[in-house]
Amino acid sequence: MFNTNSLRSCLYITILVFVMVVLMPAIDLLVCSKLKLNLMGGVSENKRAGTLLVIRKILIFLVFIVYLSGFLYITFFSRNASDEYQIHIALFKDLKDSIKIDFGVLGTLYYLLTGNIAEIGKHFEIVRFSGISQVYLNVMLFIPMGYLLPYMFKWFRQNIRLRTLAASFLLSLAVENMQLITKHGFYDLDDLFTNTLGGFLGGLLFTAFAFRVTYPNWKAELKRYRRWKKNAKKRTLYPFARSVETSRTVLLATDESQIWDFYVMKLGFRILRQLVPEDDPGTSFLLQLGSSQVEIRCSNKQEDLQKQYLAISVTKPEKVKKRLEENGIKAGSIEADPYTGVESFSFEAPDNVTVTILGQ
Repeated sequence: MFNTNSLRSCLYITILVFVMVVLMPAIDLLVCSKLKLNLMGGVSENKRAGTLLVIRKILIFLVFIVYLSGFLYITFFSRNASDEYQIHIALFKDLKDSIKIDFGVLGTLYYLLTGNIAEIGKHFEIVRFSGISQVYLNVMLFIPMGYLLPYMFKWFRQNIRLRTLAASFLLSLAVENMQLITKHGFYDLDDLFTNTLGGFLGGLLFTAFAFRVTYPNWKAELKRYRRWKKNAKKRTLYPFARSVETSRTVLLATDESQIWDFYVMKLGFRILRQLVPEDDPGTSFLLQLGSSQVEIRCSNKQEDLQKQYLAISVTKPEKVKKRLEENGIKAGSIEADPYTGVESFSFEAPDNVTVTILGQ
């Protein structure tokens, strides 16, 4: 993808990647600490935290835009269109032609396994630096891609390795096809492989640096996770953990009209099913909002019910709180959830139910 064999280019891009990987999260944490902003989804001490966190996201996105601009310039705008379509499908042929090893790959592996690395140097020769720099630069070009995607988007942080790998592969594939169509460069399988590798390494570097710096509790969380996983593999549901989710909560109620007024009209739940037994005055409702279901068993008679609880996860608790108050539902103040530290607040529902809203 790069049309250069300059050692200076390798040095420049290495410095830029180092600055982004190491200094960016350090500066991010320093500024957020000074401004008393909570980066872990919890309650911040700064009263303007909502606005400041949005500004932070915009600044990180601007860094990504600068990177993307440089990326597009290097891959398209710095080149002139050729007269013919150019395709290079011999995987790592240029790299093989750039390195000369007298005793071949098996001999190299032998000396590596026996620890005689000095012997390899005697039989190793760089014939052409351009092939090596090409591979190196193609890897380095995509490291910011794999690094910044999880930095910006929670979706990538939920599965950093797989999702950054897939995104890097698809973007590299799109670039190679555009270069082929516009005749601005080679359609090169080497580039597809090395770019994807660079994106994958960028995701690993995010975990190693940015995540650990901006999420200071990572070590304690990792320790608890490893302790759980050590024994969890023997447990019944562990193989199905990725597909398990809470789909239904059961509540008791006394008045059908309150269910309709509060859960349907005010909160926005949808009634999926209503069951009316023939010989029972009670009625059961199945309500749904997003992927959450609430089953309400209504007795249709006056009785005192014990305390009940319903927890709902949302992406923006502060906006939910504002909407509730607009609909006449008084909600408590936003505080840090004692278990996870995320933003949370509660409000009262009919039939002695306390609803807790948790941030995601």
